[in-house]
Amino acid sequence: MIIGIGNDMVDIRRIENVLERHGTRFTTRVFTEVEQQKSEGRKNRAASYAKRFAAKEACAKALGTGIAGGVWWRNLGVVNLPSGRPTMRLEGGAAKILARLLPKNHDAVVHLTITDDYPWAQAFVMIEALPR
Repeated sequence: MIIGIGNDMVDIRRIENVLERHGTRFTTRVFTEVEQQKSEGRKNRAASYAKRFAAKEACAKALGTGIAGGVWWRNLGVVNLPSGRPTMRLEGGAAKILARLLPKNHDAVVHLTITDDYPWAQAFVMIEALPR
């Protein structure tokens, strides 16, 4: 059963400008340590951050809240499964909202796809409830 879907597009140039102006003040406020390590190790770090920013927005939309109602940027983090496939880790307020959305005896699976083609980064999230 699908609990929610969300998508988002981000202009990579916008993220480049924010990184130049605000640097670590921006990255530490918005991104988890895992996301920062992953993005800082990339050749095009702005595109990496932009994809993760889009994923956070898409996930917040899938939750039905946006970045509000107890959902903060760092509550939503892009992580990779052992296969390399990206997914989202929800913590804090985001995890609480997700738990409220789940039917009894179901677990959530967050499907995520992220891509970029300069100057755009895009993410699509689908939250699925699977019976235990």
